[in-house]
Amino acid sequence: MTRTRILKVVPTLMCGGTENQFMTLGRLLDRSRFDLTFACLRRWGPFVEELGQLGIPLREYRVATFRSVHALAQQARLARQIARARIDIVHAYNFYGNVFAIPPARLVAPVVIASIRDRSPYLTPMQKRVQRYACQFADRILVNADAVRDWLVQDEGYDPANIVVIRNGVETSRFHGPPAGERIRHELGLPRDCRLVILVSRLARLKGVEHFLEAAAMLRPRYPDVRFLIVGETSPPDPGYLEALERMSDSLGVRDRVTFTGRRSDVPAVLSAATVAVMPSLNEALSNVLLESMAAGAPVVATRVGGTPEALQDGETGLLVPPGDATAIATAVSTLLDDRALAARLGCAARAQIRKRFSVEQMVRATEDLYAELLARKQPRRPMAAACLV
Repeated sequence: MTRTRILKVVPTLMCGGTENQFMTLGRLLDRSRFDLTFACLRRWGPFVEELGQLGIPLREYRVATFRSVHALAQQARLARQIARARIDIVHAYNFYGNVFAIPPARLVAPVVIASIRDRSPYLTPMQKRVQRYACQFADRILVNADAVRDWLVQDEGYDPANIVVIRNGVETSRFHGPPAGERIRHELGLPRDCRLVILVSRLARLKGVEHFLEAAAMLRPRYPDVRFLIVGETSPPDPGYLEALERMSDSLGVRDRVTFTGRRSDVPAVLSAATVAVMPSLNEALSNVLLESMAAGAPVVATRVGGTPEALQDGETGLLVPPGDATAIATAVSTLLDDRALAARLGCAARAQIRKRFSVEQMVRATEDLYAELLARKQPRRPMAAACLV
């Protein structure tokens, strides 16, 4: 049986929501059916090493700006490689991956897929127009939430017929380990019996970390046994942000109650120790951390943004609050700290919701089915341009 050759084109291999999802998919795709290769615009991030360990080839097409002859040369190089390797499906991710890969891939690959995984608050109007232009050459645009699809159609003018929603998946087996609260507290030098209110996030301006700190300041006087953990690291473009958050915690008088742990590789264990998990983000599509918190059975307080209400129902599987409202966050956290029965019920319901609707098996199966369906429509023809580039 001939395996389907897939090339995934990604900007970098840093640790983030999109990266975690395409790496999970890369690990779990059926290798008897699919032969996987990666390309990146910058060989950068911890997942570079993992690809090597998995035996998945990675090729770099370094591009500093699209406004250059060098970028065009790199796109031509990509097209030649797609043709020579007889790639069946090119699957690009996010703005830089989509804009770089889709136009040249369209010339030589039977199937081209774009992925847009958030509502792109960081893109300029011009960048959004450029991405829309590139995506018109894709066979499908894959998104991870109804909220992203609706934004693309209603605000950005995309054709709804070309958009497919496949929601993020969680590897639920990672959340079946023994409770790790005692170990986590010991490692961080925290009291053995303290309760933990935890934020796991890439530290970026739109993640609402400031509102989490403000809520911690409101909760501090009433709950002397509660400690607040902020788990994650800043992105390279904003290296001073962590120091700004630390200064803010000082000014709010909560520095002795807040622990910045940095990036941790044992997030499932950390979440298993959470008395309450908080996702205060100002903009999301469908947060991996939200789904992982629910999979861990943690009672969750999350902002009502993007695709979050698609996964978390207020009062049933967690508590939803308005974005940017530290008082609402503090009130919701207080509710869960005071009512342990409610917290336990929400945590159990959240875990069941993940198993039912957001398992990684469902995500992988849906993606494999999409690949097979699109390729079946195109075979046996390959684009005529391929012969010119081999």
